[in-house]
Order: sequence, then C-alpha cells, then structure tokens
Amino acid sequence: MTFKGFQERKFKTADGIDINYGTNFSQDDQSDRQVVVLNYGLVCNVAHWKYQIPFLDSHQYKVIYHDYRFHFKSGKTSHIADLNFENISSDMNQLLDELNIESAIHIGHSMGVNTTLDFCRRNPDQVKGMVLISGTVLPPQDVLFDTNWMEILQPILEQLLERYPKLYKKIWATTHFNPLITRLVHRGGFNTKNVPIPFVEHYLKKIGELSPEIFFQLLKEMKNHDIISRLETIRTPALIMGGDKDQVIPNFLQDILINQLPNATMYVIKDGSHVPQVDFPETVNERIKIFIDSLS
Repeated sequence: MTFKGFQERKFKTADGIDINYGTNFSQDDQSDRQVVVLNYGLVCNVAHWKYQIPFLDSHQYKVIYHDYRFHFKSGKTSHIADLNFENISSDMNQLLDELNIESAIHIGHSMGVNTTLDFCRRNPDQVKGMVLISGTVLPPQDVLFDTNWMEILQPILEQLLERYPKLYKKIWATTHFNPLITRLVHRGGFNTKNVPIPFVEHYLKKIGELSPEIFFQLLKEMKNHDIISRLETIRTPALIMGGDKDQVIPNFLQDILINQLPNATMYVIKDGSHVPQVDFPETVNERIKIFIDSLS
C-alpha cells in the first residue's frame, strides 16, 4: 500500500539487514514538527494504518512507517531467532538515527504495543509519548479470545508445519481465497458494520506473503517478553486505547497498562473491535491528535 506524499526507502542495519520504511519528509528536514512512528501488530501490515497515515500527514506531523525485519520489503537473516524484540528495537533506533530524529511519538497496535514498550524502556529519552492500541503484556497464548486454546494448539500447529511444510505453507498462503475463513476473521477481529470484507481479504493476503515461522517466532517472543515487570519504570506519557467489543484481546486486559504505567490515560472505543483504528478512524484519529497536542 502506498500513500500520497510518502516516499519509501531502505537503510541497512549494523547487522546487514535492509529495513523498508516510508516517510512524508526528507532526510535533511530540520523542522521541529512532531514525529510519529507507527508500529503494526503480529503478522499485520501498514494497511492497518490506512486511515491514520493521511490524517497525521494532513496535520503536518512527520510520519514514519516501517516493516519489521523478516516482514514484506525488509530483509532477513537465515536464522528466525534473529526476529526478536531486542533486534526490532535496535532496528527502530538505527532508523531514527538514519533520519536524524532525536525523539518521537510511537503508536503501536496489538503486538506493536509490545514493540513500542520495548523500544521505550530501552530508549526512554527518545520517546515523547506512546499510543498503545489493543495490546497485551500477558502471553497471548493465555488470553487470545479470552481462552488458553492457543497454548494447546500452538505446538500442534508447529508439529504439522515441521512434518508437512509444503502443504502447510500452501494453505497458509491461500487462506484469503477461502470465504469461510475470511468471514470468521471478519466477525472475530473487526466491526463488521464498518469494515468491508475486501479489507479482511487484503489482510489475509498479506499474511500469506509472510512465512508461518514468523508467526510462531513472534508468539514465542510475546510469551517470553518480560515487559510487564518493567511497566512501573516507564514514565513516558501514554494513551491506552481499545475497543469494548475486542474479542481477540479482551478490553479488560488494558487495565494492566493503565494501572501499571505511571503516566497513562485510557480511552475506550464503543463498539470497537481489536482494530478500532479501522472500525472508527475519525474517533481514534481525534483522540490521537488530542494526545499528541497535549505533549507540546
């Protein structure tokens, strides 16, 4: 997905990986406009910010979106274990150095909440504020759809991938052709009245472009992430957002963030799903702008 007024580029990290990113400003832009970094979720893509990117651009913020290592137009190593939160934080840090950005506001959705929090606790002076949407600092295996079914199912799925890799990857890559799966994802993850089926089809198609190993590796990273024990030390201003109809990450889990982060406020989106920024973009955009402007 491309956005009017944005240019995509790549830069090479210290360990030799090309990271793809897009900006609406040039590298030598020294203006003091607020900088916003967008961090998408688990096997998601930049389309999850399709309504936020043009909105932020129209209000004269500098905007950066990027693909994590192993994702889409970014590069990868030969070891899936190199896809971890420490390296993702390092990549983001190097990207901001590349663009001569000293500090920014980070917006994360779903697993992007984890990457945002991890970056913030490693680089507190570089984060002016955080918007954390529909995330969880508990292992997703324990809370997805308010059950622990993923804890049981994940090892079985990984065994199937190991035993039947070609078949598994073919099914993985073609789920967007299956109308039943499309409708199940639509009902389970989105506000069906506000989000059209083609958006879900695109989402599933983009998932199919990634390898299933990425999904399992990042689930392990989220399970082993120790960020919950560090929340009280993160004093960066934070806006916690979530939909009250989120079936993927039940909204009550946002209470952990609002209770543990010392400088956080909460905004719940009525009838919002796991992706409230797509369900109700005008409402979410307005709240994000109010929060960013409050940091000035």
